[in-house]
Amino acid sequence: MSKRRVVFFVSDSTGITAETLGQSILTHFPSFEFERVLLPFVDSAAKMEDAVAKINAAAAPATRPLVFSTLVDDALRSQLLNCNGMVLDCFETFVAPLEAELGEQATHSVGRSQGAGSVKEYDRRMEAVNYTLSHDDGVTARDLEEAEIILLGVSRSGKTPTCLYMAMQFGIKAANYPLIPEDMERMKLPSALEPHMKKLFGLTIRPERLHQIRSERRPGSVYAALSNCKAEIQAAEALLRAASVPCLESTSKSIEELATTIIHEAKLQRHVY
Repeated sequence: MSKRRVVFFVSDSTGITAETLGQSILTHFPSFEFERVLLPFVDSAAKMEDAVAKINAAAAPATRPLVFSTLVDDALRSQLLNCNGMVLDCFETFVAPLEAELGEQATHSVGRSQGAGSVKEYDRRMEAVNYTLSHDDGVTARDLEEAEIILLGVSRSGKTPTCLYMAMQFGIKAANYPLIPEDMERMKLPSALEPHMKKLFGLTIRPERLHQIRSERRPGSVYAALSNCKAEIQAAEALLRAASVPCLESTSKSIEELATTIIHEAKLQRHVY
């Protein structure tokens, strides 16, 4: 049996929910190679006909495509069930049993899970994203009292993407500061951070991985040299320990894992949209 499968994520909205849920499930089958196809905004019979045609075209006698669906329209869901794939209907799996348990019909509104939500919630998230962008990589020390978390670490240790993920997903104002050689020579954190010690959280990384990342950015430089990476990480970790800043290694963790761990350990409030 082939270890390769085509996977479709079909949605009447952005498809983010179907893709996220499907990806979470597929990671439990590491021996398979999955070719992922996103089919968003399938919100009419004509679009569904086209989607079914694409799914059928990918079907093979012994390896039918996998189809993750978050469609809410009954007619479109019935239409999808006629395809030559294995359909995993997230709506039927979760929403229908909840309707029975709660004794109330769901709204069945297209795009409900990815809607902008209330104006207040939307504004909060946009404010967090703007704050995080303007406080990236130590660009400014202004308004640090507004930060909910401040990440520290050597250059290219994962601070920026982790901060942006927390801002975009959970509306958390996250700043980050790079630890530079001058800080480590003095064995002292930047003075701008001293009033905010309780908000600090460190990220570290294995030297070999840092060397690889930096070499892609500036190949052959002292900045990217393995010996320099080892020295910087050793000094940064010593500085963070001396300042009693909690620290997390980013090498083998996804952005989602890093953000979730930091939010949990720092006891930050998540705002789910």
